[in-house]
Amino acid sequence: MRRINGTALIIAALVATLGALAYPVWSYADRSGTGQANLNASSVATQWGPLSATDRDFLVRVRLAGLWELPAGQQAIERAPSEAVKAAGDHLVVGHTDLDRRARDVAAKLGVELPNQPTEQQQGWLRELTAASGEDYERKFANLLRSAHGKVFALVAQVRATTRNSLIRQLATDTNQTVLDHINMLEGTGFVDYDAIARDAAAGATASPTGPPPPAGGAVPPQPVPAEPTGDQSFTSRPSTMPMP
Repeated sequence: MRRINGTALIIAALVATLGALAYPVWSYADRSGTGQANLNASSVATQWGPLSATDRDFLVRVRLAGLWELPAGQQAIERAPSEAVKAAGDHLVVGHTDLDRRARDVAAKLGVELPNQPTEQQQGWLRELTAASGEDYERKFANLLRSAHGKVFALVAQVRATTRNSLIRQLATDTNQTVLDHINMLEGTGFVDYDAIARDAAAGATASPTGPPPPAGGAVPPQPVPAEPTGDQSFTSRPSTMPMP
């Protein structure tokens, strides 16, 4: 009887061990469809296409951006010593007034509730600007707003590329144009600290950057072959990019 019980215990232990080893493999395989499952679970059907959680988050972020960047722009028009910062403030006010109207219209159609107050962090930025003056004010304005626009720029690109909702897609297109205009105006003030922006982005990165290796010993790399059209050259469009410096 003892021998039988001992054998049974050994078999039970082996089964438990095999089960423990197999579980991670099974659970990992089960997670292979989690991304699609999460997308489906978080999306709701609308007449303009599925509305995902990312789409709804985007709507909220557009609204929040206007709730603090518009008053920041108004303040810059009133308080900034330089014309460049006043002009940037003017673009912020006009751009976010228009975007806010568009976002509220889309949210009403899609049944998404929007906030009516900036976040605590955004309110803190407004207080920081209010407490500053002179050139210190202009530097804070340019860098706080440039950093915020740079971060939302990535979300706009993600939403524009992946959304299945036509209303969100159009809003992302409009937002992309407005945000890029604001980035250009803020950079045009001459107060943007690009090193600080790069350090901030590097601190939040989760993967090592990839790309060509740096030049070795000052060697000049071979010139790439231009990407140019062949055949019929009778094009009607023009580049949408800014002129090269």
